[in-house]
Amino acid sequence: MHIFLVNDDGIGSVGIMALMDAALARGHKVTMCAPKQQQSAASQRITLTDPIYVKEYPVKQAGVKAYAIAGTPTDCVRIGMLSLIDSPVDIVISGINDGHNAGTAIRYSGTVGAATEGALFHLHSMAVSIEHGATQAMYDSFAGRAIAIAEQYVKAEVPPVTVLSLNAPAIEPETWKGPVFAPLSNASFLDTYERRVSPRCGVYYWLEDGCHMEPPEEGSDLAMMAKGYITATLVGNPTEHENRCEGLLSAGCKNSAASL
Repeated sequence: MHIFLVNDDGIGSVGIMALMDAALARGHKVTMCAPKQQQSAASQRITLTDPIYVKEYPVKQAGVKAYAIAGTPTDCVRIGMLSLIDSPVDIVISGINDGHNAGTAIRYSGTVGAATEGALFHLHSMAVSIEHGATQAMYDSFAGRAIAIAEQYVKAEVPPVTVLSLNAPAIEPETWKGPVFAPLSNASFLDTYERRVSPRCGVYYWLEDGCHMEPPEEGSDLAMMAKGYITATLVGNPTEHENRCEGLLSAGCKNSAASL
């Protein structure tokens, strides 16, 4: 199959290279379009008013077309799909991200944003992430598992604009459990900003270690990762929650509004 690789850590990062090697080892075609520079927390932002420069990126592996793009992860998917690919793509895989994208982290993630853009092209799409501190062996092992899962995922019927998000803890691969499906945690980040003063430009604020979070709910993706599990979560299709909001829109009906 033809695998389109993207990330937010930048072209040449260890995670995307591990995915490339794993995909090639299993006989797949690879096209890689990734940001020229680090683009973490870019979410699904696109470039509207600046030029987006594209350069071929040299890789040693034969048959791989790789491009370094001076834009966001989502820019990379859009330009790749609309201008650079030479044959139909079967699946978009974004990652492997250096740092998990479990729980509320997906709201900020350039990795998940790029995968979501792939889903908007009506393609099966995956986001793959591992906790900070992973070794090369962890990346390589997780990449192999991710590609094996991708081979099965392309056969699955999934709702439109849905992303399969995989997250692994940064522990020795032989101690991993799972993978298991787990719902997203709703735990919030416990961020703080330090007030500083620049002698030239005045007051500014600096984000202090934005990785701490509230305790996760039992059974959530963050909680399962803490127990050593690789987690899988389907992200992006809200229709399953509509029944919980039954009656909500009645407040906006003409008669209801007139009574206010």
